[in-house]
Amino acid sequence: MAERLNREVDPPEVAEVYVKLAEKYLREAEGLLAGGDFVQASEKLWGAAALMVKAVAAARGLLLRSHGDLFKFVKSLGDETGDAELRRLFAVASALHQNFYESWLPPEVVKEYAQDVKQLIRKLKDLLRPP
Repeated sequence: MAERLNREVDPPEVAEVYVKLAEKYLREAEGLLAGGDFVQASEKLWGAAALMVKAVAAARGLLLRSHGDLFKFVKSLGDETGDAELRRLFAVASALHQNFYESWLPPEVVKEYAQDVKQLIRKLKDLLRPP
């Protein structure tokens, strides 16, 4: 799947690849949560969130290459839609990314944040649908 991103493709195809990878990471996170591996689950959740943001950007013909690009784009989506919750939910995903390196979040917080990431992904998927 990821190899399709390393050749020239059109924006809808790139977006589709990102969505599929995000869904894969979300499924993997669920398994890791069930198995009690909260640190690895944290990173999979972050990856799912980041890839879904990249999917929305790709569908608009944009390529995001850095964490800063991700945050700027999420802010612009929040401004565009009037949904400030997008920024908060993405910040939660970022905390999970940090947790992968620091392992400071208690398991119950990781589980709660997983629900926030799922909510973010639902909202972002809605932005992929034509109005």
